[in-house]
Amino acid sequence: MVAFPIIGDPDNAALVAWTTTPWTLPSNLALCVNANLVYVKVRDKLTGSTYIVAESRLSQLPSKKPKVDAMNGIEDLKLSNPKTKGSANERVKSGIDGGSYELLGKIQGSSLVDTKYVPLFNYFLEYSEVAFKVVADNYVTDDSGTGVVHCAPAFGEDDYRVCLASNIIQKSEDLIVAVDCDGCFTEKISDFGGRYVKDADKDIINAVKAKGRLVSSGSIVHSYPFCWRSHTPLIYKAVPSWFIAVEKIKEQLLECNKQTYWVPDYVKEKRFHNWLENARDWAVSRSRFWGTPLPIWISEDGEETIVIDSIAKLQKLSGVQVTDLHRHKIDHITIPSSRGPEFGSLRRVEDVFDCWFESGSMPYAYIHYPFENVELFENNFPGHFVAEGLDQTRGWFYTLMVLSTALFGKPAFRNLICNGLVLAEDGKKMSKSLRNYPPPMEVINECGADALRLYIINSPVVHAEPLRFKKDGVLGVVKDVFLPWYNAYRFLVQNAKRLEAAGLVSFVPVDLAELQMSTNVLDRWINSATESLVQFVRQEMDAYRLYTVVPYLLKFIDNLTNIYVRFNRKRLKGRTGEEDCQISLSTLYHVILTTCKVMAPFTPFFTEILFQNLRKVLIGFGESIHHCSYPSALGKREERIEQSVARMMTVIDLARNIRERHGKPIKTPLREMVVVHPNTDFLEDITGKLKEYIIEELNIRSVVPCSEPLRYASLRAEPNFSVLGKRLGKAMGIVAKEVKAMSQADILAFESSGEVTFSGHRLRATDIKVLREFKRPIDVKENEIDAAGDGDVLVVLD
Repeated sequence: MVAFPIIGDPDNAALVAWTTTPWTLPSNLALCVNANLVYVKVRDKLTGSTYIVAESRLSQLPSKKPKVDAMNGIEDLKLSNPKTKGSANERVKSGIDGGSYELLGKIQGSSLVDTKYVPLFNYFLEYSEVAFKVVADNYVTDDSGTGVVHCAPAFGEDDYRVCLASNIIQKSEDLIVAVDCDGCFTEKISDFGGRYVKDADKDIINAVKAKGRLVSSGSIVHSYPFCWRSHTPLIYKAVPSWFIAVEKIKEQLLECNKQTYWVPDYVKEKRFHNWLENARDWAVSRSRFWGTPLPIWISEDGEETIVIDSIAKLQKLSGVQVTDLHRHKIDHITIPSSRGPEFGSLRRVEDVFDCWFESGSMPYAYIHYPFENVELFENNFPGHFVAEGLDQTRGWFYTLMVLSTALFGKPAFRNLICNGLVLAEDGKKMSKSLRNYPPPMEVINECGADALRLYIINSPVVHAEPLRFKKDGVLGVVKDVFLPWYNAYRFLVQNAKRLEAAGLVSFVPVDLAELQMSTNVLDRWINSATESLVQFVRQEMDAYRLYTVVPYLLKFIDNLTNIYVRFNRKRLKGRTGEEDCQISLSTLYHVILTTCKVMAPFTPFFTEILFQNLRKVLIGFGESIHHCSYPSALGKREERIEQSVARMMTVIDLARNIRERHGKPIKTPLREMVVVHPNTDFLEDITGKLKEYIIEELNIRSVVPCSEPLRYASLRAEPNFSVLGKRLGKAMGIVAKEVKAMSQADILAFESSGEVTFSGHRLRATDIKVLREFKRPIDVKENEIDAAGDGDVLVVLD
C-alpha cells in the first residue's frame, strides 16, 4: 500500500492506493476511486500520518493490535454505509482498533474527484498539468484493496480507459510506454532502466519506502495471467496498434442489426444490441508472425503511407514479382517514396491481421470479390443465413456486422440461428481428459446419425440455451420416431408384397389426384394431415424455428401408426376388397413418401433408405430423395375432418382411461358409451362416419350422444389467472370472485354466447375455465357407470 499526499489538504492527508504490481508505480498518472463509495480520513495515533481509504476497507490499514482484537474498535469506525457489501456483522468486523487510529471525517467518493496529489516518482512530470489527480469509475470496488486504485494507462485496460475519459491522455497523441518489448524498463525510468520489470519489484518497494510513502507491504495469493505454452508470467502493456473506428459507425451498426432476423430474438435485441451499443474501436493488428500481413507500407519518417489493395498494385509500385503473400515472402519488399529518392523507401508494418478480421471478411473473400464475381456477390448479398454459437455475438457475428456496415452500410446476413452450448450430462463442459461424454462415433454407430441430428434439433441448443447431452435422449428418438415410422413403412411393403404373393396385380400406387376423391373418412383425414405437416414444416423453416418440427413430426407419426394404420388394418390387408386395398395402400404410400421428402433435410440417411425402395414402383423419380423437389402445400386441407378425428381420439382416450381405472380390458365388451357435449357438431362427428371406428376400437355395442351436460355433470367456473392477471390488475380479485360464483345456468349461457361481463370487464372463452365434474344420475346405481372428462367433453361408460 502506497501513500499519495493530497496537495493543500489541511490535515496533510494522503490517499492510500493498493497494488499487486509494484513495477507499474513509476508510470502512475492518476488515482481512481468509486464515486458511490464512502471514504474516511483517519490519523495514525503513533506516527501522526493521515490516510484516506474506503470506509468498508478500513481493515486493510496496518493495525497496531492483533487481528483478533479488531472487533473492539471505537464506535466511530464501525461501518455504517448501507451500500457497502456484506452483512452488518461483517462490516463491524472490518473496523480498526481505536488505539491505532482516530477518525477525522467521512467523504463521499465523488467529492474526491479532481483532487491533486504529489507524484510518487518524477519520471512523468511533463504530464503535471493534466495528470496526478483523482478520477472516478465503477470498476473500483470494495471487494479488495483500499477502494483507491493507482492508474498507469500504459499497463491496464481500465487504467487506459479512465485516463482517456479524464483527458489525462489523448487518442491523438503517442502514449509513453516505459517498458520495452523484452519486458524491461526503458531509459525513461532512469533508476531502473534496462531491468526486467518483475525483477525490479523489490527495489521499487524499497525506493517507495525511502521516500516515506510506503504504508505497508506483503505477499498475497491471487489470480495472475500466464502464457499457456511457456508458463511464464505475462504483463498488460499498451502497444501501437491499427484500429477500425467502430465508434464512428455505432449508430449504423445498431440500424443494420434491426434489419436482421434472429432465432431466438432476445439474443439480437438484448445481448447483441447491448454489445453494439457499447462497442469500442477494434484493434485489428496482431504482433505475430503467422497470419495475413497488414498491407500497409510506411516511410521511415512516418509521413507517407500506402495501403496496398491488390497484388498487381504491389508489383507495380515495388517492381517485384509477388507469388506469396505471407510475411516471409513480402516483408523484404520496399516501395520507393513518391517524394523522391532522398526520402528513402517505404517498408511494410510488421503486424498481421486479427484472425477475426479474416472471418468477418468471409462474404467477400471466399469468392475473391471485388476482383471477381462482382455480379454474383451483388445478387446474393447480404447472405440469407448464418448459424453459430452464442459466444459469437462477440466474435464472428460481430465482425461480420462491423465490416459489412463499414463497407456497404448493410448487415452481412439476413437470418441467423444462435446455438447454445452442448454440455456433458453432468452440466460441465465436455472434456477429453474427464471423459464425461460418450464417444460421438459410438452414439452414431449405435443410434444412427439421423437420431443424433433430430435429438439436437429438438433440444434447447437450437435456440441459444445449453443442452446436457444424454445418450438416452438419442435412444429415445430412435424409439419414439424412427421405429414407429419404419414400422409404418414395413407394414406398407409387407402388404404390397402380399398382393403379389396372392396372385393379384403388382402394387402400383394410385394417382394422388384420384386418391383425393376417396370417400373413406380416414383416407381424407390422413391426406389432410399430411398437407398440414407440409404447411407446418414450411412455415417453421421459413421462420428458422428448427425446434418445433420434431414434436409435430412425433405427433404426426403417432397419428399415422396408431390411427390410420391401426384403424385401417382390414382395408390395408385386403379384407374389404382388392380395390379398397389398393386405395388404402396407395394412400399410405403417398403419405410415407411425402413425409420422407419433408423430413429429408432433417433425416437425410433414413429417408434416403426408404426412398430407394419406394421409388421402384413409380416412374420418373430422381436417383436420390435429395434430388426431389421439396413438397409444396397444395391448399387441400380438410380442417373439419382433422377436427373430427381429433375429437374421436379424445373420446377414445377418455374411454380407455375409464377401462384402465376399472381393470376392464378391451376384450371385454361394454353395452353403451354416452358422449356428453353441448355442441351438436361435436356429437355428429362422434355418431357419424367415425362411429364404427369408435365401436370397434373400444369394443362397445352403442354410442349415445347427449347434449345436456347437466344430466351427467355439474359445472364449475374458474378464472384463467394466467390470462386475466396482467389484464385486470387490481380488479382481478373482484372479477375472480364473480366468476367462481357463476351458476350452472350462467355457465351454460356463457358457453353458448362465448362472453360475459363482470364489473365492467368483458370476459371471453379463453378467460374462463369451465370444469365438468361427473354427477351420477339419480336412477343409476353407483357401480353401473363411470365417467372421465377433458375440457367440455364428458364420456360415460356403462
